[in-house]
Amino acid sequence: MAITAADVNKLRQMTGSGMMDCKNALVEANGDFDQAIDILRKKGQKVAAKRADRSATEGYVLAQTNADNTFGVVLMLNCETDFVGKTADFINCAKTISDFAIANKITDLQKLKESQLNGMTIEALLTEMTGKTGEKVELNQYEVIEKPFVASYNHNGNRLATLVGFNKKANNLEVVGHDIAMQIAAMNPIAVDENGVKKEVVDHELEISKEKTIQEQIQKAIEAALRKEGINPAHVDSDDHINSNMAKGWITEEQAAKAREIKVKVAEEKANNIPAEMVEKIAKGRLNKFFQENTLIHQDFIKDNKKTIAQYMKETDATLVCEGFYRLQLGE
Repeated sequence: MAITAADVNKLRQMTGSGMMDCKNALVEANGDFDQAIDILRKKGQKVAAKRADRSATEGYVLAQTNADNTFGVVLMLNCETDFVGKTADFINCAKTISDFAIANKITDLQKLKESQLNGMTIEALLTEMTGKTGEKVELNQYEVIEKPFVASYNHNGNRLATLVGFNKKANNLEVVGHDIAMQIAAMNPIAVDENGVKKEVVDHELEISKEKTIQEQIQKAIEAALRKEGINPAHVDSDDHINSNMAKGWITEEQAAKAREIKVKVAEEKANNIPAEMVEKIAKGRLNKFFQENTLIHQDFIKDNKKTIAQYMKETDATLVCEGFYRLQLGE
């Protein structure tokens, strides 16, 4: 299929990668954006965002706990515009629903919507708010944590909120719990630790890591072969560069032809001779780095990057365990 400039720009906005890299990835993926993102990642490109074209649903996000910090809720009340989401009536509606949910220890979204508040169901209350605001008002997300200690965090503006549960109460846990809830807001971990990461995510990351490792080994072999022939790899890293550098007189036609031959021949030879054990070992190392960056307890603490969250928790109480969290953000 034809790849348009708009398609290339869209992928660039989604990933932060260069224009030519985005164009080539889209061509290889036949226009499939998800596949193109994976191609960029496998080739070592840093992907800045999973999506830049998400619909930005507006509203108000709120996390709260009960008085003894054993039951917490986080909810997202949505509307169509930022203007309505900031009005006092809309914010009060979100707070009223949250207070009601905590007071009655309601554990799931559907039960909450069906519950009676001031003579009407929450669902009816939302319909009434739709009539008042002239916009569609929905309670789209609602999560609960019930643990020996629950902490919450609401980011300024209430577009992002988090809830986190621990296995026990401990000294200074009000401060520590708040810090960890803030960590979750800032660093967006996908799970508490590697055991909580979904198998399909692990398999996907391992596949990308293996392919990236293979491509790196091939590229190293190609560059070594080019240098052996007296050709600067940077001058022949793409057909566009080869053509422009010939026009500038930086490489000869013979060098260009030789470079193209080497790139094809060495890539094929190296691809067939990379030890599987080496690829597996390097890929697992990359997977461990993925866990370090994306699971809560292995992340560097945002207030002190010389320690991890696991170490920070251990300083508070050696047996303190994070048993789960939720992070809700408008637009995600």
